[in-house]
Amino acid sequence: MAKNRKGTKNLAFPRIANYNCAAKYIMEQGLEQHCVLQPEMTRHTLELGTKYSPDSVCAPFKTSLGSMIEALDAGADTLIMTYGLCRLGYYGELQEQILRDLGYEFEMVNLSEFTTGKKKDYLKAVKKLNPNVNLVHFAAAGIEGLKMAEYVDEIEETYYKNCGFETEKGSCRKIFRKFLRDMEQVESRSEMDAGYKAAREALAGVELEKPEHPLRVGIVGEYFTVMDAFSNLNLEQKLADLGVEVHRWMNVSHRNIHYSGEKNLNVSIRDLCRFEMGPTSTANIWCARKYAEQGFDGIIHVKSAGCTPEIDVMPVLQNIGEEYKIPVLYLTYDSQTSDTGLMTRIEAFYDMIAMRKKVR
Repeated sequence: MAKNRKGTKNLAFPRIANYNCAAKYIMEQGLEQHCVLQPEMTRHTLELGTKYSPDSVCAPFKTSLGSMIEALDAGADTLIMTYGLCRLGYYGELQEQILRDLGYEFEMVNLSEFTTGKKKDYLKAVKKLNPNVNLVHFAAAGIEGLKMAEYVDEIEETYYKNCGFETEKGSCRKIFRKFLRDMEQVESRSEMDAGYKAAREALAGVELEKPEHPLRVGIVGEYFTVMDAFSNLNLEQKLADLGVEVHRWMNVSHRNIHYSGEKNLNVSIRDLCRFEMGPTSTANIWCARKYAEQGFDGIIHVKSAGCTPEIDVMPVLQNIGEEYKIPVLYLTYDSQTSDTGLMTRIEAFYDMIAMRKKVR
């Protein structure tokens, strides 16, 4: 872990799903800087971001801005903002101006400025974070950080497939939360591997009462909202608590680390759409069809309000639903989305797919 020596920066990255442990590892072990882990996002985070955001921006803008404010209040002096293929690519510049107007003094490293298609330009961002960085050491830590993201995805996938069927309620969640805490503290690949192995073995040892053919629901949708439990109001947990085996393909491992590419996925869905419609559109259409072909009981599409690429996806999903006779629930989130209202819709959807399964 980087020591708080003179000249060491206090870096922070907006909270997104459960990946900040991997970001922390790369910052501290690769960049040899200190990482400020702001609190997990709460309603206060969203209210902070909403208060200082334009009304028309999507919910991820507001939550990430609120998370940045909490990071600065926690002692961060340097913020890192990701890039994106949709409007997310423009958010960093606007968020930086909002934060400076609020009186915060900090350094901003907006990765959109370095996304030119040339790998050497990414090195400029790395050098900006630490001019004296050992690039070989950073590359090794970066690879290990990506491996941690894969571990997080695998454990999380196992968790949501099984936590709704545990005989002792809360046992899977206890293991999952401990795993995430362990990942935030590791300082080496060996510690990372040990934490992953312990979590995998513990989850495998949980006693389950799982039917031979459980209700299976596949979740697709906008990259940030579909992966981040706070942003989607714990959608996956709500479904699991009803006794559903929850599947979500969209994660960093599938969409970033091992992604086969838009053109490759388009081959299997060219009868549904001829053109790429946005950053996750092709993957979501492909994934929805895969769930339908595999006989899933339902599909849920998740997006933030005003997300244009995902709005374009909805008519295609409707066609998939009609062709394969599979129900599709569309959920849109903004800063005013009610947890109670969401639960009502989820329960109604559950009742419908449960009744359909009985008569099939």
